[in-house]
Amino acid sequence: MIRQFLFCLCLLTLAGCSTSDSNKLTWYKGNLHTHTYWSDGDEFPEVVLDWYQSHGYDFIGLSDHNTIASGEKWVVIQKSPLYENSFQEYVKKFGDGWVQYKTDTGRIQVKLKTYQQYKEKMGREDFLIIPSEEITDRVGNKPVHMNATNLQLFIPPSGDTTVAGTMQKTIDAVLKQREQTGVPMFPHINHPNFGWGVTVEDMISLKGEQFFEVYNGHPLVNNYGDSSHIGTEAMWDKINIAYAKRNQSLMFGLATDDSHNYHQFGRAFSNAGRGWVMVQAESLSAEALIAAMEAGRFYASTGVTLSHYGIQNNEIQIHVVEEPGINYTIEFVGVLKTESESRVHKKIDGSQGNFTFTEDFVFIRTKVTSTKPKENPFQEGDFEMAWTQPVFSKE
Repeated sequence: MIRQFLFCLCLLTLAGCSTSDSNKLTWYKGNLHTHTYWSDGDEFPEVVLDWYQSHGYDFIGLSDHNTIASGEKWVVIQKSPLYENSFQEYVKKFGDGWVQYKTDTGRIQVKLKTYQQYKEKMGREDFLIIPSEEITDRVGNKPVHMNATNLQLFIPPSGDTTVAGTMQKTIDAVLKQREQTGVPMFPHINHPNFGWGVTVEDMISLKGEQFFEVYNGHPLVNNYGDSSHIGTEAMWDKINIAYAKRNQSLMFGLATDDSHNYHQFGRAFSNAGRGWVMVQAESLSAEALIAAMEAGRFYASTGVTLSHYGIQNNEIQIHVVEEPGINYTIEFVGVLKTESESRVHKKIDGSQGNFTFTEDFVFIRTKVTSTKPKENPFQEGDFEMAWTQPVFSKE
């Protein structure tokens, strides 16, 4: 498993960490943004879970639009050999005793399993299924989507009249549920450039948000921006410059699949396996994973694996797991307190590097780019990458 190569990611401040603390932690691979037949995905939850389970993931959040997969829902199988044959494979794998369906209208209709049912069926000691929802709203022609991870009760879209107001009400609703239930959970901002719905100014205005998708694998989300819109990575730094000025917790960056399509593959489809997070936690539980992520003990990846990332004596140290014939570039990206924009402060062509920073920095983060082409990429020409979380000096 990937986790055996990873060790000693410290709490992301200049305080550093102790080896004894890091030895108690384990690395877990997961995806927090995934869709099924419960909304606009094209596969049964159990089949989607089986894919992630069989591809080395440790945790998954099935985050369908405006539902927490409860109650009764039936889907009609498309009249296509692709989907009809897939249904037969579903029955063959899980059995007539599990699959409930009918054909009295001349079409195959299947009753979906609820979260509790598919969790009991597919959950294992080494595979965690986290209850999630993509709280999906729209302001005029602007889509506003936010995930809630480990949500316990359904939260409807707020219907606010502004994008920022919609997002803030969603954040407030998730945090209120967290307070009322005592269960750790968090909201995160999905694909801000999807439909050009969310601006960097919208995100800067928010209070209580700590996570957003710096990478999303859906082909329509415009991760890299265009001639008149900045990309998500540039957004990330602008948000954190603003957050630091008002002494707000920095925004952390996620990579997710946002997978919808499980039968057709390629650039035009939203497939599984494009982006994930590696989280260093005390155990494979929602509580431990959320605590680790809120402490910044994770990185986002589209394929690059780290063998070491640590901070000691004001020095960031990073090592990449090398693959034969593949080269790596490590960039230390950040902003000085005397500057208003982020930039690359050090670039290393190699699989390991270090960077010493001081209180002169607002924050610093690392970005690793490999020469290995991404398999089934978000965009043609993509290479495998990884992003660590921004770190800062506590004055």
